[in-house]
Amino acid sequence: MTVKAMSWTSVIGRVAFTNCDPLFFGLDERWSILSAPPAWLTGHVLRKDCLTAPIPTADFAKHQDELMLVPDLGIVAMGAVGSVILFGSRDIEQMRDIALPSDSSTSKVLLRWLLKHRGLDPKCVETGPDLKSMLDMCDGALLIGDRALSAATQHPELVSLDLGGEWTKVTGLPMVFGVFACRKDAPIELIAEIHNDLMKNYHEFNTNPRKKIQVVENSSNQTGISNYRMEYYFDNEVRNSLDENSTEGLLLFLKEVCKIEDSPIWANLSNHSE
Repeated sequence: MTVKAMSWTSVIGRVAFTNCDPLFFGLDERWSILSAPPAWLTGHVLRKDCLTAPIPTADFAKHQDELMLVPDLGIVAMGAVGSVILFGSRDIEQMRDIALPSDSSTSKVLLRWLLKHRGLDPKCVETGPDLKSMLDMCDGALLIGDRALSAATQHPELVSLDLGGEWTKVTGLPMVFGVFACRKDAPIELIAEIHNDLMKNYHEFNTNPRKKIQVVENSSNQTGISNYRMEYYFDNEVRNSLDENSTEGLLLFLKEVCKIEDSPIWANLSNHSE
């Protein structure tokens, strides 16, 4: 079924990577799922293709006049994230140029900020997310998501920088790569229902060992990445909930990196939550 054939009020967008599988695997079937690269999801939310989606944090900054944040949910790096990686055969200080993937938004903005923090200014070139062709073209290559996880497993000698880990090293805070956002005119009672269902599903992932095994095995089968690596990823590198520290990291990124002056607006779900 195409997006246009569905009512946007029954559709949730999701990143087409495993980083939010714990939220979406086994979700109530009353919701239709629109899967897309992170850089595409912002447009889907703005065009009313879906009610909400985990959009790139940098994209939220660009469209904060039209969007608000859904509380408690996000794509958060617990230090080193394992799936947002700068690859290269040279030290980062020696990289003359870096290929940036077309499917990323937040990671490209963050990389430029981290490079500037180190006093570096390599040429950046946007291209398709293929490690070999990127490194044929440039000294460095930024990959995100499952491609980064796989490439780091297959070519550990090429891993130059984990962007989540570097952000935490500089700021002392978690890095929030994706935020759940919705239009300001979205029906708040449905946003609350989505929020409740996603939070319940994530709680089950974290408390039900059988559910966790199912998610890990499904993610492994989808990507070809080992069960052990996927479980480590979900346990130690990425999470889908916002706590006080990660919210502080989010606000710092929006202010210092994205240069937004006003505090973001959060959807008020207090009168609709179960």
